[in-house]
Amino acid sequence: MTSAQAPRHSLLEDAQALATGTLFVALALVLFRQVGMITGGVTGLGLVIHYATGWPFGAVFFVLNLPFYLLAWRRMGWRFTLKTFLAVGLLALLTEALPHWLVLGPVNPIFAAVAGGLMAGAGFLILFRHESSLGGVNVLALWLQERRGWRAGKVQMGIDVAILLAAMPWVQPALLALSVLGALALNFALAVNHKPGRYVAV
Repeated sequence: MTSAQAPRHSLLEDAQALATGTLFVALALVLFRQVGMITGGVTGLGLVIHYATGWPFGAVFFVLNLPFYLLAWRRMGWRFTLKTFLAVGLLALLTEALPHWLVLGPVNPIFAAVAGGLMAGAGFLILFRHESSLGGVNVLALWLQERRGWRAGKVQMGIDVAILLAAMPWVQPALLALSVLGALALNFALAVNHKPGRYVAV
């Protein structure tokens, strides 16, 4: 079925996708923060700033995404931009609320890296398939996939690795290595499951 033939998702379908996708990513971030890891993309930049300054992650993440909405609007359309804005806002709220709703004991760092990465990847897939993202690097990766045919997972993987390396002054080497493992798990899920033409995001 082509994009012209495929029916659009309903408002209810989009709403549950934004809620579910952002919840998955927020839970992954709870695992990462519990062990002091970071991740890639604007989320990773937000965590680095949070660790370095103590500023609330949710607010930092929301502000960092503001410049990317112009690209999203011009290249991906108003529908994608609006859904992305809502998803970013919801994730910002969830990341601040979840620590009050969910209290974790000690977490195995390797489990946090792999499970958190796969959970975040699943959350991104849900959002991508409903014409949405979490802004920033996701917008750039999706635009390059739509315009150039480059796989979003591979594009994001390269950018994520660069951001993880930039976090070295604030993250212990062992946790940085595990952060790379988490980013690989996340982008593996994207690269395997989000290929051009396999699923039309409408």
